[in-house]
Parts: sequence; C-alpha cells; structure tokens
Amino acid sequence: MRIALYQPEIAGNVGAVLRLAACYGVPVDLIEPCGFAFSDKKLARAGMDYAAAADLTRHADWAAFDAQRTGRIALLTTRGAVPLHQAVFEPGDILLMGSESAGVPDAVHERAELRVRIPLRPGFRSLNVGMSAGIALTEALRQTGGMPE
Repeated sequence: MRIALYQPEIAGNVGAVLRLAACYGVPVDLIEPCGFAFSDKKLARAGMDYAAAADLTRHADWAAFDAQRTGRIALLTTRGAVPLHQAVFEPGDILLMGSESAGVPDAVHERAELRVRIPLRPGFRSLNVGMSAGIALTEALRQTGGMPE
C-alpha cells in the first residue's frame, strides 16, 4: 500500500500526509510540481518530527511516476463511482490524491483502475486531502490486513 499526492498545493497537507504515512509505515509518492517550496515551514510544522521518518519518493512529473509504479491506482475523487465503504482494496494499491484545487486531469483520472469517493452529506463537496488520505488509508489497511499492531 502506498499514498501518492498529485501536484499538491498546500505544504501543511503534505506534512500531515507524511506524518500519517510515518505512523502507519506506508510509503508516499510526491508527484511534482508542488505549489510551494518543499522546504516550507508549514510542511515541517504539519509533519512535525514524524515527516523525517516517512518513506518519501519525489517524482518530477506524472510520466516519471507512472513509468515506475507497480501497483494499481485507487484514485480518491469526488467523481468516483465507488463509495469508500463498497471499495475493495488490494495490498499493492496506490491511493492517489489529487491537488487541492483541481484534483487530477482527465488523462490521470482515466489511468486509475479504481475510482473511490468518500460519501458526504448532501451539499458538501469534499474533505481536506490529509483527512481523506487518513480515512481511505485506514479502510484500505483494514481490508488488506496491513494495520500496524
């Protein structure tokens, strides 16, 4: 199981995901460009000292990431056909999160083998990227027996 962040724009969200990943022992793929300087203080503040323990791989762009990936892409998207509670995850899945303002482009959306949405109350569009990653990762690890002891 992996988490991938597609062109993230908010340093604090990346820091929160790195902290999540470190705590669960899940690698993170960061697909650039980012909307902030990677050394941003907000990244460090959100990730705290946990971010340094995260297994992070940075990719120059989507093509570089896609060329090396081995797992199935499970895209978290507001356009997902499968609600999270009905999604069936596999141990090698890559949970892909789009950028905060635009998600992922159609070409990336089409590459996903699984498109998952987190159901929300009517009138609400989406959750924070870090929160979505935490919710989806916990469910995926629960299903695949990958929760830490």
